[in-house]
Amino acid sequence: MTEQADMSTCGQHGNPDVPDVFPALKNDTFLRAARGEATSYVPVWCMRQAGRYLPEFRMKRAGQDFFETCRNPAACCELTLQALGMDAEMIPGKGPTFKQPLEEPSHLQRLLSPHAARSALFYVHDALRLTRHQLDGLVPLIGFAGAPWTLMCYMVEGGGSTTMSRAKRWLYQYPEESHNLLKILTDTVVEYLVDQVSAGAQALQLFESHAGCLGPSLFMEFALPCLKDVARRVQNGLRQADLPAVPMIVFAKDGHFSLQELSQAGYDVVGVDWTVRPELARELTGGKITLQGNLDPCALYAPKEVLEKKVNKMVSEFGTQRYIANLGHGIYPDAPPEGLGTFVDAVHAISRSLNACTN
Repeated sequence: MTEQADMSTCGQHGNPDVPDVFPALKNDTFLRAARGEATSYVPVWCMRQAGRYLPEFRMKRAGQDFFETCRNPAACCELTLQALGMDAEMIPGKGPTFKQPLEEPSHLQRLLSPHAARSALFYVHDALRLTRHQLDGLVPLIGFAGAPWTLMCYMVEGGGSTTMSRAKRWLYQYPEESHNLLKILTDTVVEYLVDQVSAGAQALQLFESHAGCLGPSLFMEFALPCLKDVARRVQNGLRQADLPAVPMIVFAKDGHFSLQELSQAGYDVVGVDWTVRPELARELTGGKITLQGNLDPCALYAPKEVLEKKVNKMVSEFGTQRYIANLGHGIYPDAPPEGLGTFVDAVHAISRSLNACTN
């Protein structure tokens, strides 16, 4: 990023070709905003792997198997995938697809242990370490992982779904086994995120991409306890490993009903999608936490003047402090790069102007 940063992670396995000492950070605006410290302008980054929308990256990856690309640290500086012991492939236009999804509780026996999964992901950490060096301190590097419920959805559904009905059926028919699976995933995610910090990540984001399909009751029973557990255990794991504390972000798409609970779940930043009014998000989170998000990704298709007005309104309503600008979800594959440039430039210009007026 230039504060634009499509900062997807990759991640350490002691690659002898990569130095142990990282370059000094030259721009900590994002980290200061995440920690709730004063900033002279609003930092901005966008969620989504570069390969999903940048034409030059799609050309570079053409003809390569996605998972083989990930396993090469030099090629996967912006790509991460975690198969968690299941036979998976990346289908263009569909995302991760599991050939043998979990159809019944007995299938849990097929899963790798969290320790085995950790060992299998060494290439992610090698790539993250390499990425941190190649950034040369220009911006912070964000590590990320899918949250336990979202990972469970892919594993049970076998891929994407609009309803997640198969995964939700597990919650109703096999609640005890569902909790067991979510614990396995929580254990794996905790180790994965701690290892990412060891490999160079300077902030962490947890994506709960399928929060909305749960509704308040199921979310509070199954998803939220895992999110709290991840935050607490990652922070403890960093202390025990004598690693630096890093800001943690949680983003639960369509989870507006849980904003108050998420603000008390142990994270420094709560992501907000575009379906929530900024003033309401501030009210529900008590004004005591940094918020991130909220531009409709489709706004990038708008003419420059229209997009600038929308950004002006968004930044004005969130305020310039304890705020990180972002889209309300990821960039769509056909989003125009020039729209993204307008978005980033407008956030910086408007927030600097608003700060100048208040000083």
